[in-house]
Amino acid sequence: MLSALHNDALGKLLLRLGVGGLILLHGIAKLLNPGTLSWIGGLVADHGLPTFLAYGVLLGEVVGPVMAILGWQTRIAGALMAGNMLVAIALVHTGQLLTLTDRGGWALELQGMFLIGALALIFLGSGRMAVRPD
Repeated sequence: MLSALHNDALGKLLLRLGVGGLILLHGIAKLLNPGTLSWIGGLVADHGLPTFLAYGVLLGEVVGPVMAILGWQTRIAGALMAGNMLVAIALVHTGQLLTLTDRGGWALELQGMFLIGALALIFLGSGRMAVRPD
């Protein structure tokens, strides 16, 4: 019975669709509201970096997720999304790293789940149910 529930390819597909799909929604929101990129550019500039680096968020929140959803170069897609999350945490959320919410959850649980899911894709790859299985 338990062996019938063991399906690595389906598990990898669900991980790709979940992480990629949810991060992609953030990227679409940024595409629909370009002022967000200006805000991110300001954060980047506050750290002494060139503002054009703000457009890197589109790699991590649009290109990477689409690659992951399709299962094309999934390990690279995971790296783009993980890098995006590390930069987001560094630029916006460092003050919350050790903070809990009033309900006891980690203040960065969403960001943490995205980061860990993206790291899992780096190590797992796409699985068989992909445009380009690896």
